[in-house]
Amino acid sequence: MLLLALDTATPAVTVALHDGTRVLAAGDTVDARRHGELLLPTVDRVLTEAGRTLDELTGIVVGVGPGPYTGLRVGIATGSALAAARSVPVHGLCSLDSLAYASGLTEPFVVATDARRREVYWARYEDARHRTGEPEVGRPSELPEEVRALPALGAGAAQYAADFPGLLPDAPAHASAAALAALAAERLAAGEELASPSPLYLRRPDAQVPAGYKVVTPPAPPARDS
Repeated sequence: MLLLALDTATPAVTVALHDGTRVLAAGDTVDARRHGELLLPTVDRVLTEAGRTLDELTGIVVGVGPGPYTGLRVGIATGSALAAARSVPVHGLCSLDSLAYASGLTEPFVVATDARRREVYWARYEDARHRTGEPEVGRPSELPEEVRALPALGAGAAQYAADFPGLLPDAPAHASAAALAALAAERLAAGEELASPSPLYLRRPDAQVPAGYKVVTPPAPPARDS
């Protein structure tokens, strides 16, 4: 097994290579505005560090969010293209699951990442490996009281610390491809079928067609005399 994992659902551009037993190499850069610019160079750097090539891959794992539309699609499109070019399967995993897995927690907790618009993407977990329900998006102050009272991790929880009194300041803040790859390898080894790389946007993109938009048809050219 040789899995290439990548995630651009959060401000982190994160890539890792996993051989089914351990992470061989990983690269992480936090820069919310340069996902497209940084991702492929990071893939190249990780492969070089591990002494491996794209031809050796047996699969690719991509973080499917939830995350902002533009950043999220960079990772999914890149992973899908690399998988198609090498004729290997591409798997999708929830990006929040990588933060949960990296935490190593054995008690219930909540993961929250920044969703902009004063909202967070969040999900509740029984422990580092088991999520309770599907990811959601909402204002931190409007989350269920029992959720806000849980131990919390992620950049969203840190940004709205007043709403997450159980914030764990030393826990992971952004998605991790190393954790994503390790979790995928663990599930594949157990015979589990992973999801397709379908993005979890949870809401419509910021860019919208203006209301009342009118299509202007150019006038027909004047008739020519015969």
